[in-house]
Amino acid sequence: MNCLEDVFAKRRSIYNLGNKILLKQTELEELLKQALKDVPSAFNSQSSRIVLLLNQNHTKLWNDITLNTLKTMVDEDKFEHTQKRMLSFADAYGTVLFFEDLNTIENMKNKFPEYADNFIMWANQTSAMLQYMVWTLFAQNEIGASLQHYNPLIDDEVKKTFAINPNWQLIAQMPFGNILKPADTKSYLDINDRFFVYK
Repeated sequence: MNCLEDVFAKRRSIYNLGNKILLKQTELEELLKQALKDVPSAFNSQSSRIVLLLNQNHTKLWNDITLNTLKTMVDEDKFEHTQKRMLSFADAYGTVLFFEDLNTIENMKNKFPEYADNFIMWANQTSAMLQYMVWTLFAQNEIGASLQHYNPLIDDEVKKTFAINPNWQLIAQMPFGNILKPADTKSYLDINDRFFVYK
């Protein structure tokens, strides 16, 4: 098994995805449940939610909901590129939708009013950690993924189509599948311009 640092480096935005993965569906579900259970959250609020879209529900998100929404907003001369991107997401195995439960956040504000202004920020931090956990676990299991943000454009239709709790806020979408083409070489800024030690 790779060491954790190797898995961190392996996690990249992968856009050329296929519709097969090595994990069984039950193993995939358990992986996502474990990440959701273990992600840290402020005051143990546990406000994050995951919806896993597979099969026709996955393709419906990209081929119908997102594509049709963007078609009304993107200039005609740029739409071909947008369409290709949506179809490439639809070709993947599935999509993880990340939500935050606004009811939970509101309850935490009421319970701890002295920190009320911070709970939205803390919830976003929790969601970011969860996204990174899932993305890294995918990389560890030879699953490629990318993180997309078509919210809030698609929020209403997603909630309507998949009967999502209206108090859940969509944060991000993660299409995933087997890696057909690895990510390009990544460039890095000089780490000494970004990391400092004071002794």
